[in-house]
Amino acid sequence: MTTAAAVIVAAGRGQRAGGELPKQWQMLADTPILAHTLAAFRVHPGIGQIVLVLHRDDADRAGPFVDARTVIAWGGADRAASVRSGLEAVQGMDRVLIHDVARPLVSAQTISDVLEALESHQGAAPALAVTDALWTGNNGRVTGTQDRTGLYRAQTPQGFHLGAIRDAHAAHPGGAADDVEVARAFGLDVAIVPGDEDNLKITLPGDFARAERILRGRDGH
Repeated sequence: MTTAAAVIVAAGRGQRAGGELPKQWQMLADTPILAHTLAAFRVHPGIGQIVLVLHRDDADRAGPFVDARTVIAWGGADRAASVRSGLEAVQGMDRVLIHDVARPLVSAQTISDVLEALESHQGAAPALAVTDALWTGNNGRVTGTQDRTGLYRAQTPQGFHLGAIRDAHAAHPGGAADDVEVARAFGLDVAIVPGDEDNLKITLPGDFARAERILRGRDGH
C-alpha cells in the first residue's frame, strides 16, 4: 500500500454544534473529537505524515497533538484556504487524503479503500448512494420530487495525487462544496469508493449522542 499524508482540516468554528468551544475541541466519550480523528489516521499503516490545520486562536491547544509524524498548519479565511495551507505543509509524500476533523469515526477500511483507488485514479472519495425519496419544498410544504438516480452523499477522506490537487486548488475561483468539486473543475478523474454510515459528520448537537452510541457499539458496551 502506498504511503500518503493526511491533511485534517480543523480550523472551523462549528457554531451549529453548540457548546462553548468549537466542536473539534468538545468531548466525545471523554476525549476531544480531534483526538479521535487523529487516532484513526495515526494507527493506519498507509499514513506517513499528518498535517493538522488549526485556527490560530487554538494555537495554545495544539501542543499535546503534535508528535514525530504530525505537524501544524494554520487555517485561512475559509475551508479552501485552510486546505491549501495544509497541502503546502505536506513533505515527502506524493499522495494526500483530506479529511474533516468532524468525522471522528472514519474506519481503517474507508482509509484503505481511498488509498487503493489512488493506484489507478487521480482522486478518490467515499460516498453513499442516496436511497431515500427526495422532495423539494417551500414554506413547510412539499412542492415536488427529485430523481435520486446517480446521487450520492459525499464523505471524507478525499484522496488525491498531491501535485494535482495543489494545482487544482491554485486554479479554482473558490466556493466549492468540497475538494472533489475542486478536483473535477480542474479535470481530474475521481473514483467513488464505498462510504460508511458510521462515518458521520458531527454538525448539530444531536450528532454527539449518535456518535457516542457508535463508539459504545465498537467497544462492545
